[in-house]
Order: sequence, then structure tokens, then C-alpha cells
Amino acid sequence: MNRSASIKDVANHASVAVGTVSNVLNYPDRVSERTKERVLRAIDELGFVRNDAARQLRAGHSRTIGLIVLDVGNPFFTSVVRAAEDAAALQGSAVLLGDSGHDASRESNYIDLFQEQRVQGLLISPVGDITERLDLLRERGVPTVLVDRLADESKYSSVSVDDDAGGYLAARHLLDTGRRRLAFVGGPASIRQVADRLQGAQRAVKEEPDATLEVLDSDGQTVLAGRSVGNALVERSGAELPDGIFCANDLLALGVMQSLTMTHSLRIPEDIALIGYDDIDFAVSAVVPLSSIRQPTEALGRTAIELLAEEVESENPRHRAVIFTPELVIRQSTGPTTGLNPLAHPH
Repeated sequence: MNRSASIKDVANHASVAVGTVSNVLNYPDRVSERTKERVLRAIDELGFVRNDAARQLRAGHSRTIGLIVLDVGNPFFTSVVRAAEDAAALQGSAVLLGDSGHDASRESNYIDLFQEQRVQGLLISPVGDITERLDLLRERGVPTVLVDRLADESKYSSVSVDDDAGGYLAARHLLDTGRRRLAFVGGPASIRQVADRLQGAQRAVKEEPDATLEVLDSDGQTVLAGRSVGNALVERSGAELPDGIFCANDLLALGVMQSLTMTHSLRIPEDIALIGYDDIDFAVSAVVPLSSIRQPTEALGRTAIELLAEEVESENPRHRAVIFTPELVIRQSTGPTTGLNPLAHPH
């Protein structure tokens, strides 16, 4: 693993005193424009990251781990974070949390911040494809593990869930209950997990010649976004309504449920069967207990820490992609079933 550039390296590269570099960083008005440009160019060429945790650097290592998630307000990520924090504590480390909010620029700012804090490594659920940024992090000595996203094992370690299989389980379950006019609610499609869940659902629907799957894009993955989709659905006539809905996460499903049952008096599952994804704690306590695809959140968080430890401790780590299999949890929102998949778990 490459050593991070020091302030002395920058000074030597720019042919200035260490104090001059310090002034550029802290008191730029004290330095001439020409000298400042030379120092900034050296900083860029060496990949120097200002260290706001100097004591950690003098100790030779940091006891902190950066963790960036897509939405800390989503109970799924909350559970993953809690498990990661517990596992890190057992190793004597602490987790610094960043919430990107599905915003690439905000994600980038957190990456910069964690570099400055000299974290021992980074766990991240990326907004999009940030391969180039992660390559640069590794060159600067910051190992990275992808969380809830499958990575190329030749480059990075990752821990994820087989979302294609999860999408298949959800749609197959609706089909097994006799539903044929299915709808998928999720968005944005740029999120890999959403795309994979849709792909799995499409695969299941293709197995039934008389079944259809309509894709309903949502503005986000929140309860309010689900409620908005539900409100649009009920404007249709009865024959145009789906008889089974698969939502890309439980928050969307709870929003759809609120709209259909509380505002428009449609019955779940008698009129429309509904299934979500993640099996968050709120799923079992919904007005109609929600069927869902369960993800092993504790295992995701714990394994992410374990993989990062392997990366940190080895000069040439063997990257691993750990993939968990999701489970179908059946509750009242999908009603009685026939021909259940053997991975189904009534709850």
C-alpha cells in the first residue's frame, strides 16, 4: 500500500520550506501568488491530503473508519450502520458516518473529509459508478469496501445481497398467489439495487405467459414517494389497476399501503396484494402486516468491517465479494398462497 504524501514531501517537491506549505494551507494571504501556485501544484501532483488528525498520523494509524450510506433515514441502512459500529468497536475502532442522500457531490465531499481525517479505510454504498475515485483512494493508501453493491473482485472487496434473486422471489410470490397484473414501484433506475430487483421481477413474470409487469417510477424511496404513486394508481378504473404490487423497498410499500387503504378504501390483499423489500421493523407493525424480502442487515455490516480489516492488514489483500441470499417473509399483505418457493419464511 502506498505511503501517503507528507507536508515535507510537498515542500521538497515545490522547493520551498515546510513553513511555506503550512502558510499556503492556513494563511494563504501571507504567500505570493507564484509560490502559492507552485505549492498547490505539488499538492495535486503528490496527492497530498491535509491531515486534521495529526496525533493519529504521529501514532502511525487511525482508529476510525469512514462509512457513507445512501440514506441514513432508511431503517435498512440504520441497521447496517449499527452492526458495523458494533463490529468496529470489537476491533477498537470507531465509525464516522456520512449520509450522501443519493447526492454524488455530497458523497464526494464526505470522501474528501474522511481522507483528511486519515481514516484507516472507507466503507461505501456509492451513488453511482465511482471506480476512478476509488482507484485514487487506494493509490493514496485508503482501502475501500463496497457495501450493498457488488464489486469486481479483481479490484475491490464488497458485501452485497443478490437483489436479482430477491426481485424474483417477490414477483414469483405474487404470481403464486394468483396475481397476474403486477406493478413494480421503484426509483431512480440509476440505483443498481433498484435495477437488479426489477430485473429479477421481470424474470419471474416471463415464466407466466398471461402475466404482465408495469413499471411505475417513484421520485425517491420514501413513504411520501410511495404515497404519491398510490394516489396516482387509484385514479384508474378497476380494470386498469394492478392486482399485485412489488415495491423496491418497504418505505415505498408502506406509502402505497397508506394511500390505498386509508385514503381510497382499497383492500389489501383482497383487491391488491402488496410486497416490499428489506423487511424493516415497521413492516410487521403496519396496518396490514407487510410481506417483504428480508436482507441480512447485521451480517452486511459485520462482514463489511471484517473485509476492511483484511484490506488494512495486508499489503496485497485478496479481494473478496461476499454475496448473501435474501429471504421471502410472508405476512397478511399478500394473503394465502400456493406453490411457495422453498426459501419462503412465514412470519
